[in-house]
Amino acid sequence: MKKTLPIILTVLFGLSVFLFIITFSIGLPIYCRFFYYLQIEPLGIPKATGYSVQQIKSAYDQVLNYLTLPNTEFSAGVFTFSPEGASHFADCKGLFTLNTVTLLCSTIALIILLILNKKGVAKLYRPFGFSASFISAVSIFVFFILIAIIVAVDFNSAFITFHHLFFPGKDNWTFDPNVDQIITALPQQFFMNCAILIVASIICLSVGIIIFQVVKKKKLKND
Repeated sequence: MKKTLPIILTVLFGLSVFLFIITFSIGLPIYCRFFYYLQIEPLGIPKATGYSVQQIKSAYDQVLNYLTLPNTEFSAGVFTFSPEGASHFADCKGLFTLNTVTLLCSTIALIILLILNKKGVAKLYRPFGFSASFISAVSIFVFFILIAIIVAVDFNSAFITFHHLFFPGKDNWTFDPNVDQIITALPQQFFMNCAILIVASIICLSVGIIIFQVVKKKKLKND
């Protein structure tokens, strides 16, 4: 049991790092609303919708409030929406909630495991002289570099595949702008920019951990 526990905790630590990097990065475009605000005029959304920047911001805030806050009814401000459109946002709300819960759980797990390791209560293994975070970071880096290449080559196909994977058997994500006006305020370029931000964040965090662990290993070796 004494040997098994550190292995279990080390695996849990690596998994927590993996989940934290992904969920934190996904959370960036969700919780940093200014990321959308900055794109409203450059993407020509006021012209495409016929509404002012302030009306678009207000509508976006209402949609995000529904997606991120509990016990909130769906609203899209000045934009009309169909029952099918609202049901898609309900599906999205489930994924947003899952991401938030996973981010919180992985953060708490990392803090607890780091404290236990620091105090020597439960020492974590260092495979090949590296922390388990190094292995997680390398795995994520390689995987998302491939994802970035796929998205860059054909974002439209990647966008469709994403919806088929996360909303299996549903087609309520194919909005009709004549009925679900909110989609005109959320052009595909915006989602592409979100994907770029998420992948860039994942790669930066992974590279940061990799560099830190390499430097730390060299320092421990010299000591």
